[in-house]
Amino acid sequence: MTTLSIGEFAAACGLTPKALRLYDELGLLPPARVDAFTGYRHYGTSQLDRARLIAWLRGIGMPLSRIRLVCDLPATAAAQEIGTYWRQVEADVSARRETVAFLLDRLSGKDDDMSVSHPPVRLEHATALDRGLVRARNQDAVHADGILFAVADGFGLPEEAGEPGSSSADAALRALRRTASAVPPARLTTTLTTAFHTARAAVSEFATATSSPRTGTTLTALLWAGADLAIAHIGDSRAYLLRDGDLSRMTQDHTYVRSLVDEGRLTPAEAETHPDRTRLLRALHDGEGAEPDLHLRRARPGDRYLLCTDGLHAVVPDLRAALTGSRPQEAVERLAAEAHAAGAPDNLACVVVDVHGADG
Repeated sequence: MTTLSIGEFAAACGLTPKALRLYDELGLLPPARVDAFTGYRHYGTSQLDRARLIAWLRGIGMPLSRIRLVCDLPATAAAQEIGTYWRQVEADVSARRETVAFLLDRLSGKDDDMSVSHPPVRLEHATALDRGLVRARNQDAVHADGILFAVADGFGLPEEAGEPGSSSADAALRALRRTASAVPPARLTTTLTTAFHTARAAVSEFATATSSPRTGTTLTALLWAGADLAIAHIGDSRAYLLRDGDLSRMTQDHTYVRSLVDEGRLTPAEAETHPDRTRLLRALHDGEGAEPDLHLRRARPGDRYLLCTDGLHAVVPDLRAALTGSRPQEAVERLAAEAHAAGAPDNLACVVVDVHGADG
């Protein structure tokens, strides 16, 4: 077998000698031979393909733990894993782009300066939680307390009826509300991220305590500080904004089918009926360190926010109509009624939040 010195191998594959020594220590790319007397590393030419793949993957920012997984997969599976990783990167960049635009507006004078206090707002909210007409067990959960609003869609437990509040979604929301407290606007994303990590740990503990390694949950949450809010999201529950009569979705589903739409392999209409439409790429799940999408927003009086699980948004044909022209309590009752009219095949959870001026 032809061997190369570490310097020759580094030049051939595009990695530095320092990186090669690190990857040897990590077991990611051990040399073919180490001289017993000098300690010099020698690499085989057959290792160049793996080394170049590592260099390319490091170049796109993939963490070493995931690179190890990709390198050990067959070519087709490795390609799929790289595609999945890059879709996550693009979703993260999209979320950060919105946050950067928000900050640029505030800092460039297009909006009020961050140090100036903003007119207070008053929030009015209502929630709905429903088992639906088909499921024996409710694994969805909802929370609303005036500054923190969240929905979660648990999965992976036996379908037979369980005790109320005994799902991974409930575990996540209990942890979330313990951690997410009133903070100034500058600390919204930090606080909500910390709360999300606490919720993820709680899901892992719940999975261990219930011997349910497949259990997990989606989670979509809003944390408010005056007129500012942070959104944290993972999975396929959703956040919507109804503003000036227009309904817009504020989150992207972390699903396999959504990734196919993004790649142009499915149309949105085809995605609605695809057999894998509920297959998640990201969720709070035992042993997985997936991070949420984070967004910052400024609310206006007259805004209406909706958080809901897929048991609602997947079956209610016209969310905008159901949300228009009523108080929050009437809105959630109408949404639940429309889900039932559509057969309510899944659990559902939702919260509607209205933004009023302080005197409104």
